[in-house]
Amino acid sequence: MVMNKSILMFSFLSGTLVFSSCVTKKQYAQLQTDYNKLDKSFQDTKMKLVACGTKSKSLEERLAEAQKANDELKASYAALQGSLDKSIQQNSQGNVNISKLVDEINASNKFIKQLVEAKDKSDSLNMVLTNNLTRSLSREEMKDVDVQVLKGVVYISLADNMLYKSGSYEISERAGETLSKIAKIIMDYKEYEVLIEGNTDTDPISRPNIRNNWDLSTLRASSVVQALQNTYGVDPKRLTAAGRGEYNPVASNDTPEGKMRNRRTQIIITPKLDQFMELIDQAPESTEPVAE
Repeated sequence: MVMNKSILMFSFLSGTLVFSSCVTKKQYAQLQTDYNKLDKSFQDTKMKLVACGTKSKSLEERLAEAQKANDELKASYAALQGSLDKSIQQNSQGNVNISKLVDEINASNKFIKQLVEAKDKSDSLNMVLTNNLTRSLSREEMKDVDVQVLKGVVYISLADNMLYKSGSYEISERAGETLSKIAKIIMDYKEYEVLIEGNTDTDPISRPNIRNNWDLSTLRASSVVQALQNTYGVDPKRLTAAGRGEYNPVASNDTPEGKMRNRRTQIIITPKLDQFMELIDQAPESTEPVAE
């Protein structure tokens, strides 16, 4: 197209030279004007052609970039599809694990509920037992009897000057009425075990057939057990006698008052552990977690 333009311009100039002598000045001026227009058009066309070439090159580069980006997107899509397939497979296994975990949690919650109910029942019975016992004792008897509930266990602490003759393990007549009231409570609550525990101060003892405070504390506990069985009819299968000597003090042995507190016999009433052991045996077994 540029070549055609050059030929036309050459022809135009040749014609102008040939016929310049034959044309008027007005005609020549018009021809010069037309030539100038044609030359300007030629230059504009030439510039547009260069611009088109540059633009074409730019489009090719952009096309190449777009093709590269498209390839990268395809690779990313393939990777995402692989991850999705793997996630679906793992999620299927995860659903199975979650289902097992939910079953274990439900079983554990049921077991905990049973334990709480058993403990609440035991605590309630302990409170009723304690209230019944304290109401049955006179104000005078309560001076020598201390009743407490600690960690689900009822402790009845009896002062030795009320229970025994001085320095002896024989039960005094004064203790009879108090023991009878305690025995009645024990017999009313047949589901409880009864431990009789003797305690002494640190003063050594030397009596015939009593070698030391271990002997004295155990003999005193045995005397109470036999009184509950033989005199008040408590089932001996529920009774246990134990002595702790001077090694379970509740006060300092440095003062007469402290020694007096330490010389005591405790009647410890506890719920039978059978129901708790049965519950423990029924505890759900947890399964090992499945490795992912």
